[in-house]
Amino acid sequence: MSRILAGLLVWITLSPAFAGERFRFASIDGGVIDLEDWRGKPVLVVNTASLCGFAGQFDGLQALHDRFGSKALILAVPSDDFNQELENEAAVKEYCATNFDLTLPMTEITHVKGPQAHPFYAWLRDETGFVPGWNFNKVLIGPDGKVVATFGAPVAPQSRAIAGKIEALTK
Repeated sequence: MSRILAGLLVWITLSPAFAGERFRFASIDGGVIDLEDWRGKPVLVVNTASLCGFAGQFDGLQALHDRFGSKALILAVPSDDFNQELENEAAVKEYCATNFDLTLPMTEITHVKGPQAHPFYAWLRDETGFVPGWNFNKVLIGPDGKVVATFGAPVAPQSRAIAGKIEALTK
């Protein structure tokens, strides 16, 4: 039994989705959003852009945030890797607050692909081969720190495919 427990402790310590600093994001509000704080809960990470045809999905992301509250993290990661984003974090924050009344956690403008990709996205690419192909690609991480599913931009946040999976993971 002690070998099983020791193995479990090693897995928890090395679990890639919660391996310390590489999964911390600078918050648009200042400070840090640390995925370690969400261990044992589902995490939906969405690369977003304010000036994008899919920006209407912010409403769905906010609805998920309101619905699941402290049971799941819904994290918006603004990126200008696919089209020109607003010029700085303050402009993004103001635009999103004014147009979408967002209260969900949001990071600073972050690279999600290429050599400058945030460590989370580099890990995601290395572990699963998934690289966001456009804005509003979604990654669902399960309570165990493993990738449950990835979704392209057309899949709405409140769809059964996403919301249903989050709901199941919160039980």
